[in-house]
Amino acid sequence: MMTLKDLQKAVDEWITTYGVRYFSELTNTVLLMEEVGELARVMARTFGEQSAKPEDLPPDLPGEMADILFVLVCLANQTGVDLEEAFQKTLDKKTRRDARRHKSNLKILPPVDLPEPGV
Repeated sequence: MMTLKDLQKAVDEWITTYGVRYFSELTNTVLLMEEVGELARVMARTFGEQSAKPEDLPPDLPGEMADILFVLVCLANQTGVDLEEAFQKTLDKKTRRDARRHKSNLKILPPVDLPEPGV
């Protein structure tokens, strides 16, 4: 299994071997938005009401998510972000902030099965 550090190293090796160099941070940010849009299209046509065009079949949900991850890792590498460290900090922050919040949110709790009247 790859760690985030392994992933960052693998992307860097790919860029320097096959990609010649990283695109600029601005270009990669725009590419990230493009990839997110492609994922949104797959989601809308797979789980939403929108029908798929013949050229969009079969949908490639894992591929679209991996494309986003690739560009995000490029951005992390070229801006000096350690994704493993950053993700751990985010997980810690969310755990502190949301430790009880979601468990008391009636909008997302599973419905409670009540016994039928007269039973």
